[in-house]
Amino acid sequence: MARIAGVDIPKHKRGAIALTYIYGIGKSRAQEILERAGVEEDIKVSDWNDDQIGKIREAVSEYTIEGELRSETQLNIKRLMDIGCYRGIRHRSGLPLRGQRTKNNSRTRKGKRKTVANKKKATK
Repeated sequence: MARIAGVDIPKHKRGAIALTYIYGIGKSRAQEILERAGVEEDIKVSDWNDDQIGKIREAVSEYTIEGELRSETQLNIKRLMDIGCYRGIRHRSGLPLRGQRTKNNSRTRKGKRKTVANKKKATK
C-alpha cells in the first residue's frame, strides 16, 4: 500500500480512484493531481514506482486536505453558530440548513422519531 498524506491508498485500484480515499480529494482533483505529476490515470497503484509516488505526494501537498481541511470546516461551522446567522442556528438545533422541508423528511439530521404523547384529535 502506498501512503500519501497519512492515508493508506488501496493498491489494487486505479490511481484516479485510489486518490479519492484522501479526504478533500474528489475524482476531478485526483485526475488533476495525476496529470500534474505526469502519471497516467489507468495505472494501478501497485504499478507506481517510487519516483511517481514522490511526484504525486508533491502535487497533493499543494492542497488543503485531511485533518487541516476537517478543522477548517469545523471552524467555519463554529463561526456561523457564533454570529447567530440562520445557518448557524440550524446547525445548533440539528436541523437541515439548505431549505429542505422538515415536516415529513430530514430524519438524518433530526434523528429517530420521538413520539408525542396524547396527540389525538379533539372531538366536539
